[in-house]
Amino acid sequence: MCTVTLVPLRKNDFVLISNRDEAPSRVSLPPEFDTYKGEEVLFPKDVQSGGTWIGVSKRKRLICLLNGGFEIHQRKPEYRQSRGIVVKDLLTCDVLEEAVKTYNFKDIEPFTIILVEWIKGLKCYELVWDEKEVHFKTLPNEPQIWSSSTLYTKKMRDERRYWFSNFKAQNELNPETLLKFHQEAGAGNQDYGVIMDRGFVKTTSITRVEKNHEEVSMRYFNLDSKKEHHTFLEEVKTVHE
Repeated sequence: MCTVTLVPLRKNDFVLISNRDEAPSRVSLPPEFDTYKGEEVLFPKDVQSGGTWIGVSKRKRLICLLNGGFEIHQRKPEYRQSRGIVVKDLLTCDVLEEAVKTYNFKDIEPFTIILVEWIKGLKCYELVWDEKEVHFKTLPNEPQIWSSSTLYTKKMRDERRYWFSNFKAQNELNPETLLKFHQEAGAGNQDYGVIMDRGFVKTTSITRVEKNHEEVSMRYFNLDSKKEHHTFLEEVKTVHE
């Protein structure tokens, strides 16, 4: 997993969407509020690990995880800690940059994390752990796409960037059009369409986080049950479609 796009909008707003590619048997729960290290956070939960791949906190912070670093890696039999726990730790830390500098990433499987903060203006970051070094950089406030290196070859990732570039050229990017990209780009390509299905692994859900002025919401689309969960920082409601 996964496929992630980030689009900064006007007045420090943004939309980020994540397609989760996972084994069909691996269960995840819809977004709910939880208290982690004394902080209220909102995220869908991976039942197996207890972690998550995407979440928001009242620290005005979004964290989104993709498996793998810059290139595919050789997996070890076991790791000290789930990558999903890193997401929750960064959601609730005091100062993001300091937490990244001091965090113990040793014996954690490689990952890429997209971080968004809107405390004073909109700031976007990319954090890559490749098992040797931490690569942390500020991102320009412009539309971007990521694809997990554990599932997609460089050629596949490049083609997906091409799809996104074409889509940007032909559409005004907003929450609705970006969702359309995540639902339709590469349609029919079971191997590396943005919604993919290789049998043993497939796209199981789409999560959209949107900041619109002072309101932050998370929409979670379960592609198997066809249920949509639309969650705000103050309430939870489920829409059945």
